[in-house]
Amino acid sequence: MTIRTTTTEPLDNQQVPVQAKLAAAWTSFMFLYIYVDILNFFKPGVIDELRAGRVFAFDISATLLTIFLVSVSIPALMAVLSMTLSARANRTTNLVVASLLIPYTAFNAAGETWQWAAFYAISIGIEMLLLAFILRSAWKWPRTAPSATIVAGSSPTAAR
Repeated sequence: MTIRTTTTEPLDNQQVPVQAKLAAAWTSFMFLYIYVDILNFFKPGVIDELRAGRVFAFDISATLLTIFLVSVSIPALMAVLSMTLSARANRTTNLVVASLLIPYTAFNAAGETWQWAAFYAISIGIEMLLLAFILRSAWKWPRTAPSATIVAGSSPTAAR
């Protein structure tokens, strides 16, 4: 015989560490960044331009592809760094990198026609929201309460 019970207690909301939030946001940013580039291949003429050796207004070269590789590597590295750096270095790195990526991300819409405005507004809008979340999370990084200082030469129980 099976007895069904329903619980009315609210679900436990565990506190997620800032490092995990940042790593998740950078991972989401990275996936969106890459998917937008992949979806861009479906725009008419893009594949023809690639076959002709051009990307946007640039000739395809080892230097250009290296720059693109560095560009897409940043969010991947930030996901790892967000989980491994010390709190102070982590906070600073996230604030600096996210701040630098805001204008870089906005630049992705440069030169596009109004026909593609919705595509770029949604993709860049979500990327900006993720960067804003990263900036806010890093900026509001919780501080630890100062611990009681122990006078040199005294025992820890004497300081109480």
